[in-house]
Amino acid sequence: MGLQVYRKKRKFDVTPEPRGRATRSKGNQFVIQKHAARRLHYDLRLELDGVLKSWAVTRGPSLAPGDKRLAVRVEDHPLDYAEFEGRIPQGEYGAGSIIVWDRGRWSSQGDPHQQLAKGHLEFELSGSKLKGRWHLVHMKGRERSGKENWLLIKVEDEHAQSYGSNDLLAAKPRSVKTGRSVEDVAKSDVKIKPKKNGVRPPGSAGNGGVRPLASAGSTKSVSAAEGPDPVPIRGARPGPLPRSMLRWG
Repeated sequence: MGLQVYRKKRKFDVTPEPRGRATRSKGNQFVIQKHAARRLHYDLRLELDGVLKSWAVTRGPSLAPGDKRLAVRVEDHPLDYAEFEGRIPQGEYGAGSIIVWDRGRWSSQGDPHQQLAKGHLEFELSGSKLKGRWHLVHMKGRERSGKENWLLIKVEDEHAQSYGSNDLLAAKPRSVKTGRSVEDVAKSDVKIKPKKNGVRPPGSAGNGGVRPLASAGSTKSVSAAEGPDPVPIRGARPGPLPRSMLRWG
C-alpha cells in the first residue's frame, strides 16, 4: 500500500501522529496499540517492507483458539508509529486516545508476502503480553465499503488459554511503554512536534490545535506571533498605515 493513504487521511499540523516515511528496513517488530476511538479496538501492526502492515482488531486479540476475532485491514503505517502514544483531536481521522498495549518481535514460517497474497498468514509473536503462534485469515467475498475483513485466531499451543479464562485485555490494560491507560492519555494535551527548523506548525497548541479567538469587544492587542504569517509581496516596503485605515472603526 505504501504511505500515501496514511498521509492523505491526516492533517499533521493538527494531529500529533508521525508523518513518517517508508524505508528499506528489514526489521521484524510488531506492536499492538489500544485505541479508544469512536469504538474501542486494538491495532495490530507487523513490520514488513519498511512499513507497518495494519489491522484493526475490533474486540482485541483472544488467547482462546476457538475465539475468532474480526481484524479489518487498514492502511500501512510508518515504522515510527510503533512508538506513538497520544491523543488525536476530535474531528480528526481516528480521533481518540492511543497507547502501546504490547510490542516485541514477530516471525513467520515461509514467505509472508506469499501468505498475505493467498490470504492466510501464520506467524509467531514474542511480546511482553502476547506470545505464540497466530493465524490471520482473509474472509474473501465479505468486504464491506472496500475494506478487507480478516480473522485473527490463536493457534493451539503452550500459550493458548481456554475460552472464558482470565481475560488478558482486562487483566493487563496499560501501556508496556509508559504504564499509562487510555483514560490517562485522554486527559493529556495534544502535543505537536516542532518542524525540523524549530518552527512550530500552525495549530500546535495543547488545546487540540485550535487557537482561541479574542472575545467580542476585547481591546487586547494581537501580537504577530498570534496572528497569521505575513505573506511576502514583491517590491513591498515597510511603512506607516494610510490615514484612511487609521480612521477605520
